[in-house]
Amino acid sequence: MNINAYRYRPPKTNYLPHNVDVDNPMVEEYEIPLRKADEGENEAFFNKMKLAAQEYNIVRPKGYTVSYHATDEMEKHHFGQTHPMKPWRLTLTKSLVTSYGMPFAMDNYNTRHATYEELSAFHSTDYLDYLATAAPEDQPRESDNEKEPKFNLGGSDCPLFHGLYDYCSMSAGTSLDAARKICNKQSDIAIAWGGGLHHAKKSEASGFCYINDIVLAILQLLRVYPRVLYIDIDVHHGDGVEEAFYSTDRVMTVSFHKYQPDTFFPGTGSLEDNGPQSEHNPGAHHAINVPLNDGITDEQYKNLFENIIGAVNEKFRPSAIALQCGADSLAGDRLGRFNLKVQGHGNCVRFCKSLGLPMIMFGGGGYTPRNVARAWAHETSIAIGADSNIPSTIPEHAPWRDHFIHDTLFPTLTQSLHEPRSNRNSEKRLREIVNHVHEQLRFVQHAPSVQSTIIPPDLGGIRDEVEERLKEENEANNEGLRKTREEGVGSAMEF
Repeated sequence: MNINAYRYRPPKTNYLPHNVDVDNPMVEEYEIPLRKADEGENEAFFNKMKLAAQEYNIVRPKGYTVSYHATDEMEKHHFGQTHPMKPWRLTLTKSLVTSYGMPFAMDNYNTRHATYEELSAFHSTDYLDYLATAAPEDQPRESDNEKEPKFNLGGSDCPLFHGLYDYCSMSAGTSLDAARKICNKQSDIAIAWGGGLHHAKKSEASGFCYINDIVLAILQLLRVYPRVLYIDIDVHHGDGVEEAFYSTDRVMTVSFHKYQPDTFFPGTGSLEDNGPQSEHNPGAHHAINVPLNDGITDEQYKNLFENIIGAVNEKFRPSAIALQCGADSLAGDRLGRFNLKVQGHGNCVRFCKSLGLPMIMFGGGGYTPRNVARAWAHETSIAIGADSNIPSTIPEHAPWRDHFIHDTLFPTLTQSLHEPRSNRNSEKRLREIVNHVHEQLRFVQHAPSVQSTIIPPDLGGIRDEVEERLKEENEANNEGLRKTREEGVGSAMEF
């Protein structure tokens, strides 16, 4: 891993799309790496990682298996110099996860691209065809451009950047791989930080999201599990996933998000939006929305989350959980305005894990890369049961350590914001939200139907063929470090 592969470069313009918080422009720009690390650099870093795992007692958890699904190629993509979405955040996340030695406690998978057939399990073919063939545009179109963006592609939120289709298929590939490992009982908790793009619709890009990998993953889970609980802690409403499963009682969607319909994207997800109005529609009361205001704190969020999810779990009785861990709900995010710290965000993962159900942990939003990396590394440590073992100080050997500014995994509100946001969430309003959710749950049947109108096709043959080819390629390319890597307590992986 080449520590100097990226260097800092300040933003060049003032273009701030998609509800950017102009008082807190926290996103940095980075160069694309010019070269890959050589064998010697990789081996030296691996040895430091192994020592860290031994020092922090990072071992495989007893009684359950955690898997980590990623592909390095996603990190190289770029939405544009001024766009808030930075795939670089995946590089920083990997920096922390590996530096603490966490891969030794997990099964680590270098995932493949999702195929066209896999993507079409949810998305329309005309949309996929356009996504795959549309010419890249170096500059997003102006909103008053005479040529309206087709499928909402080409505007400031969803630009047509170079390598777009590959990026989308890799993101979906990580989530599909995670879902299949859960379905095959090879994993109990599967992590896919490259996924979580919850706004994409069947035939439309939206809110930086082009392919809804979460919907594709849940469709896979429904092949095996009767009921799936989808939980979304992104600062934006999980509208794309809610819409996809709007008329089924096999998926319950619960979204915690900022709700300010006139000024904050996507403007949906009010407290009263609980699914179809008709009681004859199976999806009635199966969409739970928790609308929040600026400045909510860790303690408030914890009480709200555990009360609501505890009640949903008791009434809906899910057999698997899909948890979207969007990190734009953290304090100091470029778009969000909550007062959540890394610890408060991670508590949601801890509580969901305590339910003892198979679970996929997706990424999602998050536009201050260093804090996204902190949150997802911390939540990875919770998944493997090592959160009490690892030190809060970022290891000295962590690549790009200087980019975290503060050397701690848990920055204070002052370090993240300089000044906390004013809390506009009254205790009275939060009690009203809880009471409303409990009232909705009264109408939910204990045992929803287990039949689905549309069963996703069995793509096992396609999957097996592609994965066998990739396995052969990986074995040929990585023979040099294989023996060294397999000395550790975890599975061999690419670093």
